[in-house]
Amino acid sequence: MATPILDFDALAQTISGRTVLCIGDIMLDEFVYGEVSRISPEAPTPVIAAQRSEIHIGGAGNVARNIASLGARCIFVGLVGADDAGTRLASALAEHGAIESVLVCDPSRPTTRKVRFVSEHFSTHMLRADWEQATAASDAVETELIEAILPQIARADIVLLSDYAKGVLTARVIRHTIDAARKLGKSVIVDPKSLNWAIYRGATLLTPNRKEFAEATRSRADTPQSIVDASEDVMRLADCEAILVTQGEHGMTLVPRNGEAVHVPAVPVKVRDVSGAGDTVAAALAVSLAAGADWDTALRVANAAAAVAVGKRGTASVSADELRRKILPHAYLAAEEKIVLEPDTLDAQLAEWRRQDLRVGFTNGCFDILHPGHVKVLTAARAACDRLIVGLNSDASVRRLKGADRPVQDERARAEVLAALEAVDLVVIFEEDTPIELITRIKPSALVKGGDYTREQVVGHEVVEAAGGVVVLVDILKGFSTTALVHRARGGGK
Repeated sequence: MATPILDFDALAQTISGRTVLCIGDIMLDEFVYGEVSRISPEAPTPVIAAQRSEIHIGGAGNVARNIASLGARCIFVGLVGADDAGTRLASALAEHGAIESVLVCDPSRPTTRKVRFVSEHFSTHMLRADWEQATAASDAVETELIEAILPQIARADIVLLSDYAKGVLTARVIRHTIDAARKLGKSVIVDPKSLNWAIYRGATLLTPNRKEFAEATRSRADTPQSIVDASEDVMRLADCEAILVTQGEHGMTLVPRNGEAVHVPAVPVKVRDVSGAGDTVAAALAVSLAAGADWDTALRVANAAAAVAVGKRGTASVSADELRRKILPHAYLAAEEKIVLEPDTLDAQLAEWRRQDLRVGFTNGCFDILHPGHVKVLTAARAACDRLIVGLNSDASVRRLKGADRPVQDERARAEVLAALEAVDLVVIFEEDTPIELITRIKPSALVKGGDYTREQVVGHEVVEAAGGVVVLVDILKGFSTTALVHRARGGGK
């Protein structure tokens, strides 16, 4: 069965009309940056000469910030104390037009506050000081939280529980929320903290990190397969549809209850600060799934969002534009280095990409005069994989398919134009009338063609599907045709 694709621009447009209900533990994050100038004479610890400080909305509040910065609306429900930190958080949330906050105040506890002291020069966290009361909310406050949450569920497209174990997401609050969401047909994502996943029973997706997953399942969880093996029992226990395990520099593994597990490697990036990366992942998953993305698309969006977040300082949010640039990165090779002339070169590159566990995609065509319709297909194709190979008909092949007066540009010129595009990772010229031999050699994970084809008409679909890959059909742009452009250019009129 052909797999449809949501290209990033279409996904972002859909996200802008969605609302996420986010519930969880909000905190005030402060970052004090300075230079480590000497060692304290009182104790062998570094002395930081503070130079500047930054204040961020942290914890579940950072999830809300990311939801808003990715283009969706967020209704946020959380708990604060009757103190200065709580007042500052309420004011900071009010500055975000896309966040509607419903804060329950508990005068008996302090607002959770974390202060991190960071070496400016080395970008190293030296110390963190916490002010918090990490105990479950009282019965009365629980009731206030439930009464604040339940009316909001009908207004949201998806519900996200961000558990930092600071008291908001008690078993009672979780149960009322999940049960009410299920009655209304709303999906629920949980970023869990409790090791007893039975309290999250009925959630759609759980998103633990590797350490949390290993502790909850009492497994090593040190490989994608070990994660898959350990997921079966806990998915039954939690009655969830899928589990996503984040593994830092080792990527992410998604295990659906029905279907094949998917592992994606981490996007290579210079890590500056991992604070809040999990918040970004949860937010990206929520907005993607709310917009109708499938598991695979949501996973890759979340993976790219995490790469943007860890490249920033502090508790960072990620914008839709930043995410788009990460999903469709700038060309990392010069154009001439992307054109494959020898089969051995292709085999070596494929072996390297597969060693890195990268997903290889393929599309093909004559690309005689590159137009916006071509660009849309290529951009969508790149969004469906980690590396994109474009098969290009040779001049002789084009003449057999299109006639003696084609191509307008020779194969080298067409290859260089394609190779200059950021969405394209390799260009391979083939002599045959169809790319079946090339597809058999590559065995791509995703075979992409324009939506003017049916799955059965796509050359190589049997080869790709037999190897576990998918056929992706992209809606074509109306009004763009190379043949029509050539006809017009040669004086044939409209």
